[in-house]
Amino acid sequence: MTKAFITGCSSLSLNEEERAFLAREQPWGLILFGRNCQSAEQIAALCAEFRDCVGRMDAPVLIDQEGGRVRRLRPPLVGDYPAGAVYGQLLAIDREAGLRAAFLGGQLIGTDLLEMGITVDCAPILDVPVAETSQAIGDRAYAASPEGVAAIGRAFADGLLAAGVLPVIKHMPGHGRATVDSHYHLPVVEEGLAELEESDFAPFRALADLPLGMTAHVIFTAVDPAHPATQSARVIEEIVRGAIGFDGLLMSDDLSMKALGGAVGERVELLFASGCDMALHCNGEMAEMVAVAGASPDLSGKALERAQAALRARPQPAPLDRAAARAEFDALLAEARALS
Repeated sequence: MTKAFITGCSSLSLNEEERAFLAREQPWGLILFGRNCQSAEQIAALCAEFRDCVGRMDAPVLIDQEGGRVRRLRPPLVGDYPAGAVYGQLLAIDREAGLRAAFLGGQLIGTDLLEMGITVDCAPILDVPVAETSQAIGDRAYAASPEGVAAIGRAFADGLLAAGVLPVIKHMPGHGRATVDSHYHLPVVEEGLAELEESDFAPFRALADLPLGMTAHVIFTAVDPAHPATQSARVIEEIVRGAIGFDGLLMSDDLSMKALGGAVGERVELLFASGCDMALHCNGEMAEMVAVAGASPDLSGKALERAQAALRARPQPAPLDRAAARAEFDALLAEARALS
């Protein structure tokens, strides 16, 4: 039976303890970080080794590959891709060019990933920034307006799908107003609900049809002043499932981030009790992995249906002339630089 968690691993290949853990605990997916990535051949072998351990050839392998600061794969292993804000700068000058660049960026990145066996990209980022936004978001944000964020996010997601890779919309229901980095501190957003619904939640509503989403480790005092979204039944039920209308598979942000208090197992129990479908744990530390697995339920009921629907939603990649697409992409970025 598959369990409702996604795990990391420690290095470039699985060690004996990790192979036994994966075979025994049966996580739904694996997430890769820079420590796991050295060459295309090595990454493909690691993905295949994971799938062999869990006995599911369609088991998802995830990565954060946005472009800019947040990318686990870098040149010369893959092409160079800009931070998300570059698409927004081009959108402000030439809407059609900005959307085309975002689509091509997603398609080219997705093509890189799929060739190595990676089938899920934790992007697009749909957070709407404000003047005080933490640099944890910073130039990762696509645009200053909810409409701009949604438009670019849709184009980037469509590009990933065209490459045969599933997108994950993040960080629900919005990380843009956080003034501290949730890797180290728990952000608290005190904006009123009406403003949040008009601004922060809007891009997620616009892309709520996509099959995978990730929560924010952020407290929204207007909804639940006591719990971050990841562990808040009110945020998940009333906002994510209700006001936003998202019915896809909802995974947590990384459980090893310091925004969440308590022991790792307690963090996992709280997120499932609050309505999350899937726990995400990234750091590859075995003691924590064991605790996450122990606190994660078997994937069943509505969560299982959403997981199955997500896997069915991953299309076959569309034909792509990569050299021509890259040349067009580079020309669009050059236009952005020239006009900015």
